[in-house]
Amino acid sequence: MPKTKETSAPKTKKAAPTKSKPTQDQIAARAYEIYLERGSTPGDPMQDWLRAERELAAPTKKSSSKSKVITFAA
Repeated sequence: MPKTKETSAPKTKKAAPTKSKPTQDQIAARAYEIYLERGSTPGDPMQDWLRAERELAAPTKKSSSKSKVITFAA
């Protein structure tokens, strides 16, 4: 039976995250989604807008699990 060798995936340099502000269209669309999530009931449009802006400006969280590559030796 061949032996297996487990190694980490090759490391790649990650580009520095660019801090770009969400556009007004993106914020408006997310604020509308928040309104729909609330069941289309009345609320404070300004609070929806500010929440949408915060959510879109926050960096996305990625899974911290590391990939493993398994190689087979003959």
